[in-house]
Amino acid sequence: MQVPDEFNPQAGLAEELEPGLRRILAPNPSPMTYRGTNTYVIGTGGLAVIDPGPESEPHLAAILAAVQPGQKITHIIVTHSHLDHSPLARALAQATGAPVYAFGGPAAGRSAVMRQLAADGLAGGGEGIDTAFSPDITVGDGAFIRGDGWELEVIHTPGHLGNHIALAWNDACFTADHVMGWASSLVSPPDGDLTDFMASCRRLRQRNWRIFHPGHGAPIFDPAGRLDWLTAHRESREAAILDALLTAPASAAALARHIYTETPPALLKAAERNVFAHLVDLTGRKLAAPQGVLSATAVFEQRGG
Repeated sequence: MQVPDEFNPQAGLAEELEPGLRRILAPNPSPMTYRGTNTYVIGTGGLAVIDPGPESEPHLAAILAAVQPGQKITHIIVTHSHLDHSPLARALAQATGAPVYAFGGPAAGRSAVMRQLAADGLAGGGEGIDTAFSPDITVGDGAFIRGDGWELEVIHTPGHLGNHIALAWNDACFTADHVMGWASSLVSPPDGDLTDFMASCRRLRQRNWRIFHPGHGAPIFDPAGRLDWLTAHRESREAAILDALLTAPASAAALARHIYTETPPALLKAAERNVFAHLVDLTGRKLAAPQGVLSATAVFEQRGG
């Protein structure tokens, strides 16, 4: 669901959000990325760049231009390896000499069921995977990335992607594509896992956050409220799917057409992937089951639990 807002900053302009934090919008607007990818710059001396963004010479130039006299990029941190977040890390590292930090490569953090779906040949959908991505330094859940006057805590938040991380900066959190204000996050198997997504939402909800800085769109000033909305939104989708399956068995594609009646045609395939993510989760919880092998084209039926 898209939420209209007034967020429309100028691409390439380093905008200060609060002391020690700037945002640079990448020039890659699309139905999947909203106005574009948010690149964040933390620090006043030695700088951390969070999510350099897509391959883009203008955006690379904008990031380098944001480095002021006496400053230096010392850390490059990638929240996940989608094509709109990670590819520019390579060129930025070459230009600055800074190492790239991330949870791991594109397949890192996948659940067992998603590994099986990938082995069975299911390809990802949505933003597209940066298959060549590999960090210089791997950081696990609970690790701290420390720089010149700043510290970031790594929170592994699989769901949108297995290697997805959020980054805690005091009482602020860089939530990347896990929590956004303009839309609910895409969960597209085998890269996305709804069971993991919901667990990550519950984990973030346990902490008292002041603000979320997402990978796309405006800052979120009510983090708890947004997490509650995301959880309720997913639960309502689940209820709609189970209600439809009570009438008759159906595929993810048929369910998407039935449930996402107001979704633009360009986003219907993404909606279908979201429904399949729910069906995989419901299968794991024994509330639904495929008629045959679990796959994106399978017909599912409701189970009694």
